[in-house]
Amino acid sequence: MSAVFTYAHAVGYAIAALTMVLLDALWLGVVAKPLYQDGLAGLLASSPRWSAAVAFYLLYPLGVMVFVVAAAPAAQGWPRTALLGALFGFFCYATYDLSNLATLKGWPAGLSMIDIAWGALLTMLTALAGRAATAAMNGIGVKEALS
Repeated sequence: MSAVFTYAHAVGYAIAALTMVLLDALWLGVVAKPLYQDGLAGLLASSPRWSAAVAFYLLYPLGVMVFVVAAAPAAQGWPRTALLGALFGFFCYATYDLSNLATLKGWPAGLSMIDIAWGALLTMLTALAGRAATAAMNGIGVKEALS
């Protein structure tokens, strides 16, 4: 990512954000919904606070693009992007989950471990989508961008 913000970066960010929202909606709304409902029964709000959710889903992919995609030059290939994405997700989600585990009564340790693993996977996939989209907008094929 160059010092100049380009249309390619905006498209990469948009694709990263869309990827994250869709995958997280599938995870939270279908796949792991019972797990979170059981583990956080007394802590969940009756409905999401949409302003906070929108802020998160706008800011987090921006962090992925700045601290992961831009930090993994094209010459280093997709493995570097995947690794940095997984690490970024691990540390971000661990900060949230372990802080809650340390400060909240009844916060489930097992659910924290699952959530941290999910955060690492989700962020890795988000970073790869952002990298592929940015590269494609710069005339680099997705196959080359992820090789």
